[in-house]
Amino acid sequence: MAPAAATILVVDDEPNIRRALALVLEPEGYAVVEAGSGEEALRRLEAEPFDLGIFDVKLPGIDGLALLGRARELWRDLPVVVISGHAESPDVVAAMRGGASDFLSKPLDRERVLVTVGNALGRRSLAAEVQALSARAPRFEDEMVGESAAMARLRAEIAKVAPSNARVLVLGESGTGKELVAQEIHRRSRRAAGPFVRSNCAAIPAELIESELFGHERGSFSGAAARRRGQFELAHGGTLLLDEIGDMSLAAQAKVLRALESGEIARVGGERPFKVDVRVIAATNQDLRAMVAAGTFREDLYFRLDVVPIRTPALRDRLEDVPALAERFVTLACRLDGLRPKEIDPAVLDRLRTHRWPGNVRELRNVCERLAIMSGPRITVADVPAEIGARAAPPPPGGAADLSGYGPVPLRDLRDLVERDYILEKLEEHDWNITQAAQALGVERTNLHKKIRQHGLSRGRRAPAAEAGEPGDGEA
Repeated sequence: MAPAAATILVVDDEPNIRRALALVLEPEGYAVVEAGSGEEALRRLEAEPFDLGIFDVKLPGIDGLALLGRARELWRDLPVVVISGHAESPDVVAAMRGGASDFLSKPLDRERVLVTVGNALGRRSLAAEVQALSARAPRFEDEMVGESAAMARLRAEIAKVAPSNARVLVLGESGTGKELVAQEIHRRSRRAAGPFVRSNCAAIPAELIESELFGHERGSFSGAAARRRGQFELAHGGTLLLDEIGDMSLAAQAKVLRALESGEIARVGGERPFKVDVRVIAATNQDLRAMVAAGTFREDLYFRLDVVPIRTPALRDRLEDVPALAERFVTLACRLDGLRPKEIDPAVLDRLRTHRWPGNVRELRNVCERLAIMSGPRITVADVPAEIGARAAPPPPGGAADLSGYGPVPLRDLRDLVERDYILEKLEEHDWNITQAAQALGVERTNLHKKIRQHGLSRGRRAPAAEAGEPGDGEA
């Protein structure tokens, strides 16, 4: 008996053939959907997924071979069995080369039909199992590294939430591995065999985000030359990561909210919505509560997303993981760039561990890649850039701060220098997000703006804030 979820699309312009197949398959537990033409079948395929297609190669209009190609474009893992009056037909050969799983010859034989359908669905099930096992085994570069207390807590939270279908809001500074956390949740979930789709909300122009997320119909707007499936649809049966959700416009937020509430989406220009089965994980480095208070993020969407919040630790909170991360990143860089494996002097690891890492794990990875490329067979302290270690990590609680680097200066000047460096440290920790840095410093944003101008602070090569104009609430 076939599982109830096995739905088969039977396409033939002869009603008797369609009915005969339905009479064979439905008593065995299969759900059969009939289409009398390639055009009708294509509409069905575009509207919903199927477990198997049975297509006659000779159809009026869109023939079976063209339909096979379109079906493979829409659903890459859809197995298709073709029907032909002659097993040696050139159309059958072309169909098998085009990706068909098997073929049936007319007149149809009941036992042959059941064996062919069972084999095609069995191969699909086996492929899904292999994909699930592969998805559960993370790639070398995607493994979560670190044995610190902060990482132990993070792994425990992931282990608890992953098997559920709950929405997760991943919070944390830039460069702390929020996407990696989302991937780990997907791998440990019951959806691991399904797709993992990432949407970077900050990188999509506001006028295109609806099309990117929900897809569009041909001719729905200027430049829409063909129908396109959106990321919600592509993630059907799996997980969708809405990265940088705080950068999404209010209009797009409203449409995402409707999709989460109803479980349905509609393509831009489409007339009828359709169901999608998607687990949504959102990620941001912004304070969504503050954005809700400011009216720049919808409160109802925030509560829809914030079912289970998970915070990724900053690298400064897990410095004991730096040596293991550095060794992993150097090994990975050597593999990707075709270099021989390199050893790292312990003194290099000590230097890396004492650095302040405002860019978090992403910055550490960039430095390690540079070390792998620019060093000899062994990475030594001489290979480490001068700026690494110049901003030492803060001393442990109760320890004395090292002020020797400031030289002999009057106490008043020293206060200004320490204040300047501390403000700069917090700005860099929060990727120059004024709101977040002000919260970390315990001051009002207006006061922080004044201090930035007073000390002539700037980001990278930008002009000092006093010259460039007052920075906004986001990045300065």
